[in-house]
Amino acid sequence: MSAAMDKPAETAGNPPRKVTEVAVGVMVQPDGRFLLAQRPAGKPYEGYWEFPGGKLEPGESVEAALARELHEELGLDITACERWHVLEHDYPHAYVRLHFCKVTAWRGDPVGREGQAFSWQTVPVTVAPLLPATIPVVEWLGEEA
Repeated sequence: MSAAMDKPAETAGNPPRKVTEVAVGVMVQPDGRFLLAQRPAGKPYEGYWEFPGGKLEPGESVEAALARELHEELGLDITACERWHVLEHDYPHAYVRLHFCKVTAWRGDPVGREGQAFSWQTVPVTVAPLLPATIPVVEWLGEEA
């Protein structure tokens, strides 16, 4: 990890916050539909819709973290993905750096292993509410359609 990624996030007039690195999978079907998952009960923003993924473990690459998270959360094995966008967002509970990867091939069918709902969507999405950092990604997908 580079020194820049280790630096705490600067927020206006507040002490620096630790940056939480997160790998996020934008799973895209050949017809353009993408997968959104609902945050399970007991987590911050429970019930909000997001792209699946999770925190990087120490020393773990974005791709390895994403493969682990999609397997743990949805029972999927990634066979093709590429890094796409990086976005930082300051939530009340955490300052996150989100590494969005487009996932275009996988083995298996998604199963909500944490009891979460999921839905294949297109722009405009029909599920709500969306997690705040999910909104620009949906807009990017709409621009590509």
